[in-house]
Order: sequence, then C-alpha cells, then structure tokens
Amino acid sequence: MLRSLAFGILAVSLHIASLCAQQSPGWGDELPPAPALPESLLSLPPIDIAAVQPAPPLNQPPAAVRAIYVNAWAFGGKRFHELVRLSDRSEVNAFVVDVKDDTGYLTYRSTVPTAIEIGANAQLRARDVRERLRIMREHGIYPIARIVVAKDPLLASHKPAWAVRHVDGGLWRDRLDFAWVDAFNDSVWVYAAQLAAEAVRVGFAEVQYDYVRFPDEPERRLASAVFGSRRQGETKRQGVARNLKLIGERTRKLGVPFTIDVFGLTTSVPTDMGIGQVWEDLVTTADVVLPMVYPSHYMRGVYNLKQPNAAPYQVIRRAMQDALRRSAPLGKSAEIRPYLQAFTLGQPRYTAEHVREQIRAAEELGLRSWVLWNPRSAYDPEIFRPKNAALSAAPGPKPRP
Repeated sequence: MLRSLAFGILAVSLHIASLCAQQSPGWGDELPPAPALPESLLSLPPIDIAAVQPAPPLNQPPAAVRAIYVNAWAFGGKRFHELVRLSDRSEVNAFVVDVKDDTGYLTYRSTVPTAIEIGANAQLRARDVRERLRIMREHGIYPIARIVVAKDPLLASHKPAWAVRHVDGGLWRDRLDFAWVDAFNDSVWVYAAQLAAEAVRVGFAEVQYDYVRFPDEPERRLASAVFGSRRQGETKRQGVARNLKLIGERTRKLGVPFTIDVFGLTTSVPTDMGIGQVWEDLVTTADVVLPMVYPSHYMRGVYNLKQPNAAPYQVIRRAMQDALRRSAPLGKSAEIRPYLQAFTLGQPRYTAEHVREQIRAAEELGLRSWVLWNPRSAYDPEIFRPKNAALSAAPGPKPRP
C-alpha cells in the first residue's frame, strides 16, 4: 500500500516543497510572521549566554540541535536580529542558513572560480557574513550552511555540459520551468564541495547539502530528459550514492559534519522513487540525515491516516519509527535529525501546537535534535520552550525503533 502511494504522491509533494522554497516573503498562509516583540523586551540587554550555555567548539554541535531554517534574505536583513533575540530566550540553538539556495545565487560573495564564472555573486543578500556569524557565536547559536546541489538553474544555464539536457537539444526543464544540473556529473558535486570549503573558512561549523537527488517529475516529462554524464549501466541510485561518497570525503576533510536533507518518504519506502534516494544508502554515507517529514506532503491514506496534515504527531512518529527500524541493523549509521513543518499548507492552519506535537513525537522516540522549516523564516515564539527550561531538562532516551 505504502509503496504504491509513494509514487502517487511523489510528484505532488515534492512539487509543493519546491513551491514553499521558491516563494517570496509574504507568500501563503504559513504561521503568522513572528509577532513583534514588545518594546520593553527589545530594550532588555542580551542575557549572558556564555554563562548559561557556553558556545561549543567550532566543529562540535550542541548535544541536542534545535535549529530553525533562516533563508538568505532573513540572514542578511533585519529579521536576523529578531531571530537572534528569539534564540536568546528559547531553546533554539542553531540556524540553518542558505549559502546557495535553489536559484543558484549565493548569499555572500564567493571567490570560487565557478561561482564567479556563472555570476552566482550577482544577487548577494549578506555583505557582512563574518560579522553575522560572529554575533551568532556570541549568542551560542551553532551555524549550519545549507547548500543546494542539483536544483541549480543558474549553473545549468551557464554550464550546459553539466545540465540535464532535452532530447531535442537545449536544457530540459521541470514543470515550473526550472533547469537542473545532472546529478550524475561529478563536477556539480565538486562545485558544491568548493562552496562548502569556503563556508567553513568563513565560519560555518557544519555543511548541510540539499537536493542531493534527481528531479521529481512524471515519467512522461522525464522521457525527454537526457542525463549525459550517466556512466554505462549506472542507475540513479548508484549515481547519488557515488557522488555522496565523493562530496562526503571532501567535506569531512574540512573537519565538519557531513549532513544531507532527504525526501521524507525515504524513511518508509524501500525503492529510490525515481530520485535516487534510498534510506540505507543515505544513513551509511552521511554523518547526519535530515528527512523532510512535513505532514502536509503526505497523501491521504499514508500510515492509514485519513488526513495526514491534521495528524502531525502520528505522521512524525510513524515516519521516525520506520527510520529507526531501518537504521538499527546497519551498525554505525547517521544521526537522524528530522526537518519538521512550521508552515501552513492546506488545512488545517498550523499553530504552535501543531509544531510542538511534531517535536514531541520525535523526542519521545529519543530524537532530541530537529530543524524547523518555514520558507519565510517566520517562527511563532510560542513553539519553543524557554531557554532555561530547555537547558534544565533531563537528557532524553536513546533513539529506538
């Protein structure tokens, strides 16, 4: 049942995820923008975070990572300071910051030759990245760099030999008219690794790669796609596994964790779903795997739920149980750090309680680290436990299937 449903919802759910990531600020019916903090609160001096929670060494994450996604515009703008204040007063202790998003443009100026050649510096969002990272460190916020790999229309347009091509010539494009680079192509992954090395030099403590996969499109559209870098007889699963190994080796040499974002259904579906991702391959390659288990992306009937989006606790619990069960016999496997839904898509409208239910489901299974995703980087403060309460909480149980 689940396997057949997976193919039915893959195109819809990944399309929705792409829409969420692409929308400009102000889009949609997400959690309301974080309420403006009262002037009396804004005027308070920052608390001495070092006295409460000393910042970990550069290459050492907190014992439990409680992160929020911070898009490039939020990181480079005024919202950054609002989010720092949110972290000061809550359990949030890490930011996942876009270094390269799925437009292909970079957040700060790069000296990587390929980035310069293709004009990836043309839309900079943060011109004082080192200062902002310094502020994060001062406030005990662990900095994670997010780098999108295969969904890069800018790279595809300037390096057509690296791109997915159309059978009639030119670039192949997905339903939203975005060009992709070919995930079989080594150079695509080397470019991402070069950006990662630069991010670490700038001051990021961890690198998180996203879109480490092939396009999620109906077979009729993919029928016109040509993957020119595919080795003879190589499957998509083998191509992803080969290049994850390549980029993983380069990333670990930097002395930072190698982490990857993956499609949520990888925890439960045994096939690669046409995108090249299989759970066992992923968790035996990376240091941290982040399944994007957003309840709004699951079709009616999955996990025997009539409306998965209205059952956030049950979706996360079932997805994470499957993840833990499949990881258990593998010996050494990656840490599981789920991406959780902090936005509204469809019904019901998500509140802080819906988000907390997801956190509860993960933590009850011993998964104390998580990341919240909101494409606008707008988070309701009511989601989070107070900092002192979070710090004084007893350690959670060990992860169990």
